[in-house]
Parts: sequence; C-alpha cells; structure tokens
Amino acid sequence: MKILIVSTYDTQGGAARAAYRLHKSLLECGVDTQMLVQGKGGDDFTVIGSETKTQKLIARLRFMLDSFPVRFYKDRTKTLFSPGWLPFSTITDRINTINPDVVHLHWIADGLLRIEDLAKIKAPIVWSLHDDWGFTGGCHIKWECKRYKQACGACPRLGSSKENDLSRRVFLRKQKTFAKIQNLTVIGLSRWLADCAKESALFKKYPILNLPNLLNTESFAPFDKHQARSLLNLPQNKKMILFGALSATSDINKGFKELTEALLHIDSEKTELVVFGSNQPKTPQGFKQKAHYLGRLYDDVSLRILYAAADVMVVPSLQENLSNAIMESLACGTPVVGFGIGGNSDMIEHCKNGYLAKPIDTIDLAYGIEWVLNAKNYEELCHNAREKIVNEFDSKVVAGKYLELYSSLSVNFASKVISR
Repeated sequence: MKILIVSTYDTQGGAARAAYRLHKSLLECGVDTQMLVQGKGGDDFTVIGSETKTQKLIARLRFMLDSFPVRFYKDRTKTLFSPGWLPFSTITDRINTINPDVVHLHWIADGLLRIEDLAKIKAPIVWSLHDDWGFTGGCHIKWECKRYKQACGACPRLGSSKENDLSRRVFLRKQKTFAKIQNLTVIGLSRWLADCAKESALFKKYPILNLPNLLNTESFAPFDKHQARSLLNLPQNKKMILFGALSATSDINKGFKELTEALLHIDSEKTELVVFGSNQPKTPQGFKQKAHYLGRLYDDVSLRILYAAADVMVVPSLQENLSNAIMESLACGTPVVGFGIGGNSDMIEHCKNGYLAKPIDTIDLAYGIEWVLNAKNYEELCHNAREKIVNEFDSKVVAGKYLELYSSLSVNFASKVISR
C-alpha cells in the first residue's frame, strides 16, 4: 500500500510538523509513504518539494498571489483568509503521477493548489483538518461566526456586509468541487473540529472521523528539571511559566494579550516567564514577572528540555484545534493551563493533568496557573500528564488507527474499480 501525505510545508508551522510526524511514523511502521510539499524546509529525501530555483521562486510567488483578492477588503481582520484561486498548480499532476493508493491531505493553503484541482485527484482522499478552512468560505479561524453552516457571505473576517462577497464565492466553488469527489473521508483532529465539520454545509454529506495528531513519546519525555534549567540558563529558585507558539507575541489568536492580563494577578516574586517562538521585542511588554525570550526552537531535543524546565505551560489561544504545544508539554510531564475551548479538553483533563479556564476569562486563567503551581499533588499532575499522551496519542497507537483507515479505503476503492 502506497500512501502520499500532501501538505504545503513539511517543517513550517504546527500543521506541517504534525503531518511530517505522521509521515515518519508510517515509515517506521514499514509503510510505503512519501510526503509532497510546496515549501520544503528540511533535507529528508522522502519529502518531495520544489527542486529547481525557478520552482522555489514560483512557490513563493504563489503564496503572495493567492491572497491578492483579499486585499480589496479594507476592513478585514488580520486572521488568515485563503481564496485558493491560483491556477496552473502542478500538485495534482504530481500526485497522479506518483499514483498512491491513498492521498492524505493536510494543510493545503498558501497557493498550493486551486480548489477545483481537488476533484482531479484520482485516488481516495483523506483530509485532516488542522483549522476551519476546509468547510468555510476561506477563513482559517471562524471564531464566533456560524455562517459556514449555510453558505458563508457577509464575512466578519473580511469585514464585509455583502452576502455575495469573496467568502460566498469561495464557498460555492468548494461546494461545486466537493460534489465531484467520490472518495473523500474528512478527519477532525479534535472532537470539536469533527463536530464543526459535521455541522457544515460543505462536509455534512461525507464520512467524518475523529483521529488525532500523534507524538513520539520517546522523543518527548520527562527530563531532569534542574539540568534543563542549567542548559537554558534559567533560574533554579523560581516557578517558571512557559508560553510559546509560532509568532507567539504577534498572532492575536495565540492569546498573548490574555496571558499578559492573567499574569498581572500572579505573584511576580516567585514566578518568571519563558517565551519561545518570538524574540524579545524592542518595546517592553509590561510584565510584572521577569521574562526570558528564547526565540524559535527548531528541534525536538531543545523543545523537550524547554518543557522540562517549566513548572506549567500556558496555552491561552482563543481558538485551538489540537495543539502540538499542549501535547508536547503533557508528554514531557509538564501540566498545561488553557481555556476550555476547541480541542483543548481532548488532552487537558481539568484538575487532573492541568486546568481548563472559563473562556475567555483571564481571571480564571490566572487562577488556573496559580492552582497548578501550588498544587499539593503536583507530582501526580505531572504523572497524569505523561500518561494521558502515552495512552491516547503515542505515535504507534495513532499510526495503527490511520493504517486501518487507509487499508479500508484502498480495498473499497479497488473493489469499486473492479465492479466497473
């Protein structure tokens, strides 16, 4: 059985890392798998990317050009909106040339392909939803908007009051294209996103499953806290609060503002903050606590040491599907505090391995941080954190479930072809 993982990137962003981890886990299981990407950041020969300088230049241009129609909406928010309109993508041709038994789509925006190209894929398709884009008229984060249940239009992310706006047109293009795809299985990585997909007008006719991302729990495992702090030059006599994400301080969805408000209620004499994913800003953020900015960390070893150095990880995102940071932190035995939104409850068990604060209540977020830091059963929280991920999200456990799905789709597809 030949599997092809398709993603815009292999290393850039949480969705790309999750897709690549699945790809590597399948290889370790002896599966014939390749990964096809537009922007290749690593040097893994099993990942197929743009090969020539011209192809790499075109890939960068596609990313910029795909967002061009969005620029006509002057009142748009800063959240990502992808029209998926650029023609002349070679991705579907490359997919069909590889001729896999199953094509597994992951995050496919930034000009990777035109929506209509999806109907040209010949093999059965599995599509893992890393955000809302698959079932909306173009937005990746819908927040409070429910218009995806009907037909989008008057999009709040575009700042539009017109029904026949870009979001409606993108929605109708998806509707027309999806109707042509005969073998599509949709994966909600969290229970929450699977439920959203079931409620959507675009996906409600298709099989929708909940299968999570996976994690190598041998790579992400507890590490001596004292040694971890020595390696990172962090103090030994403080409670360390960890926060991080790609563009951690500039992406409004990551909750940096909410974290800042919560930290005002935390004892600054006993605690300090560690931020990764961003460098120290020119203008001080105004924390009461001393803040250590570690910038971007690019390898699992560094991340493991970082999680081990912290007493608590805070993930205050306003919308979250299935956070890599939560999964990684819990696997390393570090409890996590976040809002009770999205897929957070798939991993954080309230007052058992962390704390789920009321959405979007910064006072309760602060209480949750204090509760973890001062918990009398703190060691038990750490043990529970590790056990949760090992039992439910370990790479061997989850990869096996994906293999069962691929096998069933491949067999069903083959029988349909023979019956014709």
